[in-house]
Amino acid sequence: MQKLISRRTLINRTLLAAAVIPALGTGAISWADAALTPLDVNDPMAKGLHYSGDSSKVDASANPTHKADQTCANCAQYQGKAGSASGGCNLFPGKSVAAKGWCNAWAKKP
Repeated sequence: MQKLISRRTLINRTLLAAAVIPALGTGAISWADAALTPLDVNDPMAKGLHYSGDSSKVDASANPTHKADQTCANCAQYQGKAGSASGGCNLFPGKSVAAKGWCNAWAKKP
């Protein structure tokens, strides 16, 4: 025999699910960030974009557009959390870049 669920029970369960599902999603995002592989400076794409893991060590003669205050952490492509040592980058899917790094695709974060 099939048991009927009251409208009140259905609404309560729906509201509970609506409150719990976003909280589960935030845990999944932080787990995904932890799963990123650090970008190797010898990666072909990293070399092509003159990626450096430390913006203060960028060769100014080879990268005339580089400014001392430009880092991955303040780039529009950077996906890491504020204050984190590294994070994802739209240009290097599946890889993490150093927050203090730099590449010549740097664009000011809006």
